[in-house]
Amino acid sequence: MLMVGIDLAWGERNRDGICLIEADGQRASVLESRWTLGDDSLSGWLRERVGQHPCVMAVDAPLVCPNRSGSRPVDRLTHRLFGREHAGCHPSNARLCARPLRIARALESEGYSLGWDLAASRLAMEVYPHPAMIRWFGLPRILKYKRGTVAERRREFRRYQSLLSSCLQCRFPELLPGIVGEELLGAAYSKEAEDRLDALFCALIAYHHWRHQGQQTQIIGDAHSGFLVLPQ
Repeated sequence: MLMVGIDLAWGERNRDGICLIEADGQRASVLESRWTLGDDSLSGWLRERVGQHPCVMAVDAPLVCPNRSGSRPVDRLTHRLFGREHAGCHPSNARLCARPLRIARALESEGYSLGWDLAASRLAMEVYPHPAMIRWFGLPRILKYKRGTVAERRREFRRYQSLLSSCLQCRFPELLPGIVGEELLGAAYSKEAEDRLDALFCALIAYHHWRHQGQQTQIIGDAHSGFLVLPQ
């Protein structure tokens, strides 16, 4: 089984972080990490590296968003559940997230089901790393590696790497980071390193969902108005 994590850019000019994990039920390993630009580059990578293989994909971007304006019910729900930790979602609507919705349609055309049901051999689900980090890392507040001065972002990014390394050892002892994972866990702060590490984190959520067959997963929202897959 292949697990793909995508830190998807909402805008046309920003890059996507991508990570690939392979698992056989006993062991798992981080195979690849990329930083791609644009729809064609992302689609080409998926066709080359995933092809028609069974896959669970976790995407940090709205995949289901029927509302033309405002925010989705699930976005508002994250603020009620995780507002104290500053882990609520940004408001999502069709105007703001045109590219993610375009990618979601492209994934459906490639045979991916949008949702969380593992009966589908090729699954694409929306995730949001901040609440998952709150739970897995035991944090009172989100890691602030995306905002602040460069020095503050570097400090928080190093903290992110340290916490994720400990999380891998504690929660995923059967997963081998390999050269790719070790590089990400030790990389100096940069926008590329940030996006690729976020993609690894997304791939871990996908792996967690598959490994436990959804039994340790919480779904908030719904398949029609928008949903998020969170580790319990």
